[in-house]
This record gives sequence, structure tokens and C-alpha cells, in this order.
Amino acid sequence: MASATSGPRWLLAELTYKCPLQCPYCSNPTDYTRYQSELTTEEWIQTMRQARDLGAVQLGFSGGEPLVRKDLEQLVAAAHEMGYYTNLITSGIGMDAQRVADLKEAGLDHIQISFQASEEVLNDRFAGTKAFQHKKEMAREVKAQGYPMVLNFVLYRENIDRIEDIMDLALELDADQVELANTQYYGWALHNREGLLPDREQLAAAQASAEKYQEKYQDRCRFLYVIPDYYETRPKACMSGWGNIFLNIAPDGSALPCQGARQMTHIDFPNVRNRSVKEIWFESNAFNVYRGDEWMRDPCKTCEHRHEDFGGCRCQAYQLTGDARNADPVCSLSPDHELVTQAVEKAQKEEMSRSVKVAFRNPKNAKQLLLNDSG
Repeated sequence: MASATSGPRWLLAELTYKCPLQCPYCSNPTDYTRYQSELTTEEWIQTMRQARDLGAVQLGFSGGEPLVRKDLEQLVAAAHEMGYYTNLITSGIGMDAQRVADLKEAGLDHIQISFQASEEVLNDRFAGTKAFQHKKEMAREVKAQGYPMVLNFVLYRENIDRIEDIMDLALELDADQVELANTQYYGWALHNREGLLPDREQLAAAQASAEKYQEKYQDRCRFLYVIPDYYETRPKACMSGWGNIFLNIAPDGSALPCQGARQMTHIDFPNVRNRSVKEIWFESNAFNVYRGDEWMRDPCKTCEHRHEDFGGCRCQAYQLTGDARNADPVCSLSPDHELVTQAVEKAQKEEMSRSVKVAFRNPKNAKQLLLNDSG
């Protein structure tokens, strides 16, 4: 079992699982309603300070919707004083011009606003509430108050064909950077995969459009196109390796090597309420179990790329094969690769894929999924 030689560099603070939106591609766990006991302001500040003492330099405030927390400005101010570079990852709901100003005064460095689509009807349908016009207003407000304009559009079957409209909207809003992020299948997104996964033709056309716009508008805006894992043949170096640089703290204080790890029920994840961040990072089984390469099986164990991709995503291996020690099924060398290719082939069957209904992220659906899982 390998041990870390240095502390975390990136801290993600999932302040809450509460959110006014109901996006069916959300990466939050489907059983998020189980986790009601959120860290207090002081517990968050203590956790941030301990991670900073270990060398963490970047801090993302996420959720759920982090704006739900009334103490967000206080947490931002504390992080700024500690020397973090801070980023707010938000839907923009719960924000107004005064709150943007308050966050700026507190020392927030960066705001990223997410959209569900390029036009109001589809955006609001996938958000589960009227949000589109407010998002546009807040994007303009963020720009007006001196922040770089950073937007995120999650791509899925129903909006990916409108990618040029999405990029046109970003240009209209004078965005500096746009992440065109194809859905990655964890949490609610995995549950809704059949209703979200685009087909090959859609992805090829979208990527060509993104490249065209990037070349044409490179002096105005940076367009980052993120391909979904399922259409790759090599796995991503997920989080730069398990327990290598990334530390995620969930709303209840559970410490995770990534946002998707909570699904791994075979691991007892430590909590910052009863263990220090230093002890968690260096000594806990949860952070050491998939560090290095001693845990690997073939084909990863003898693969020449094992120190580049670290065997791929442990969460994806677990959720698709039931064993996190297996190779990420995205990899074409994985004996379980057909689990991914079968999902892709299913997405090609238009008459089937277009009729799939998605479950929106809300307490009612979360409770129903819990009932289903328990039999």
C-alpha cells in the first residue's frame, strides 16, 4: 500500500447537497437526502486551515448549490485570508448584484456559472425551474464586477446538437472561457445514462463545431470541449491519481478522494469531525488503498501507461464492474470494456434512446430510488 509523499493541492468543499435545481445529470449521490448534518461554519474553517497547512492552494466551493449557505461570504473571506485561490461553482440561483459584490469584497477570485442549454425552454426544463433569464443576468453581472466570464454547459443528448447556439450565447455574454462538458456518468447521471448519452454522430459533429469556433474566436473566447469517457479508448488520469493531489470534503464532513467515491460502500471514509485532515490524507486506508500501483491487477499491472492514467477511474471501475481494483472499463484493454461499448451501442438505437425518461434530482425521486435499492 503506497503512502502520499506530499499533501493535497486542490480542496473541493461541497458545502451542501441542497440545490434549487433538479438537473438529471447531477454528480451528487442519488441518496443525497441521507446526508442532512452539514459542517458548521467553524468546522469548515478548521478543515480549510488544516488542508492549507498541508499545502493545498486551490479551493473550490461547490454543492449542490453553495449559494444556499448563508455563511458563504464568511467562508470565502477566511479562505482568502489563508491564501487560497478560490473558485465558486454555481448555478447563479440565489445570487444578485449585491451578493456578487459581497463575494468580491470577501476575496473570491473566480466564479463559474452553469447553464443547462442555450435557450430558455430546454434550460428550464432540465433545471426543473425557471432559471435561464436569471443565469444570463448573473453572468453579465459577474463580468460587470470585474470577474473573468467563465461558463459551463453540460452536454447531453437533447442539447448537444445545439452546440453552436450554446457557443453563440457564450459570445453574446462576452464569455472569456467556456467549458463544453459532456456528461460524465456518476450519481444521478449514471442512473439517467440511457436518457442522456449522445450517439457517435452527435459527438463527432459537436466536436467539429467546437474546434471551428475555437479557431475562429480564439482571440475572444476559449472553448474547452470535454469528450465523455464512454467514447474514449484510453482512460483518463482521474484526479491525477487516487489520493494524489485532490481532496473532496462532502457536506457532512466525509473526506473523499473525489466526488464520486461516496458510492464505494466497501470503504469506510473518514470524517473531519473526528480525524485531522493530516491523519486522513497520510494515514487513512481510504486514501491509501488505491495509491500507487500495488493494488493493480492486469492489464493495468503490466501496462506501460499505468503511471500516466493510474488505471483510470476507480469509481467508474467500481460502479460498472463491482470491484474498484479492476481496470476502468473505458479502456479498450479492459476485459470489461464491453460494458461501455454496450451502452454506446444502445445510444445508437434512436427509437429506443429517444423514448427514455430521466429521473430529475429531487427529494421525491431520491427517496424512490432508495426504496428501489432496498428492495
